[in-house]
Amino acid sequence: MFDFRLRPSTDPGDRMGSWIVLLYHEWMKSEELQRLTASEPLTLEQEYSMQQSWREDADKCTFIVLDAEKWQAQPSTTEESCMAGDVNLFLTNVGDPSLGEIEVMIAEPSCRGKGFGTESVLMMMSYGVTKLGLTKFEAKIGQGNEPSIRMFQKLHFEQVAVSSVFQEVTLRLTVNEHERQWLLEQTSHVEEKCYRDGSSESH
Repeated sequence: MFDFRLRPSTDPGDRMGSWIVLLYHEWMKSEELQRLTASEPLTLEQEYSMQQSWREDADKCTFIVLDAEKWQAQPSTTEESCMAGDVNLFLTNVGDPSLGEIEVMIAEPSCRGKGFGTESVLMMMSYGVTKLGLTKFEAKIGQGNEPSIRMFQKLHFEQVAVSSVFQEVTLRLTVNEHERQWLLEQTSHVEEKCYRDGSSESH
């Protein structure tokens, strides 16, 4: 059980960006996360620059994943203490606007192995299909990240390519009518709320 937040893409004076960047910076010091996400450690300045690009670029969509059990435990609980990771869509294929590249990272160790990644991807795909008109999804995953590969395969993704140069596999899902109905059934519990009203995009 967890909670998604869809933050405004531009919000002058927003303080959330600072704690998100600081938390990401701490998370990405983990050699395990660097290996699983095929990432290099960045300086704090580079992290802030990347966060700014995410806020401004129209071809990226990000949901912050929060642990709802922690969030709902006490009214005074802060977002910082509940953040588990994120799930992202890249809409960068100019030749095929119906294709989105999807990735997920459950960075908080205490939140792994609880189904957060699976439900995060399902919800992001549902958002992509119903809000963005996407009909195809791709996931590029490091060859050594077996748990993530198995997770996407359970979500009906099929392997379509392997890159020995980048040591990654590409999996794809085409959302036909049958897959669309299945996806909507899996996310029928989703409840969307406006973040600016002081609530969240709750799921």
